[in-house]
Amino acid sequence: MDLGWRLAERVSEEKSLEETVVELLAKNRLSVTTAESCTGGLIAGTIVNVAGASDVLNEGYVTYSNEAKERLVGVRHETLERFGAVSEETAREMAEGAARRAGADAALSATGIAGPGGGTEEKPVGLVYIGCCLKGKTMVKKCHFAGNRSENRLDTVRAALTMLKEAIQDMCPSGKDPVQAEKTGKAGKD
Repeated sequence: MDLGWRLAERVSEEKSLEETVVELLAKNRLSVTTAESCTGGLIAGTIVNVAGASDVLNEGYVTYSNEAKERLVGVRHETLERFGAVSEETAREMAEGAARRAGADAALSATGIAGPGGGTEEKPVGLVYIGCCLKGKTMVKKCHFAGNRSENRLDTVRAALTMLKEAIQDMCPSGKDPVQAEKTGKAGKD
């Protein structure tokens, strides 16, 4: 089964999205962790495909069950009872809890319904919440993917890595990719 390990977005002919993210993390001396439910470790696995990933990723959590979400990354039982595993609130607590537990600067979380079964009218197949916590600031994105199970999982990985890439770029004073800025000699200049 081809999972398309080098994700589609290309920053240049040679760089994949995950290579860009690892480079941005390393350049900014940031560490990352993951808390994954519907992706089952695919976000961390995609990061690990990049040489040098061990400089930025020390650990990740597969929290497929509610019990694992509570035990491994500290999602509150009340959150799961009130909002469910597939919710903005759970994705937020997963990202923040993973960052805290791993002592990481950044964390990505994913919780959703990859399919083909498990969906409801309120929470259909393809509904995914992605959390991105960077230096204590957390954002959650609600996504609706329309592929099969594998495609929905890959789309989730792509969306999560894109969120992290953009959050790191926004954190930079110039608002530009520090790796590209350094190569062109325009770091910190407008």
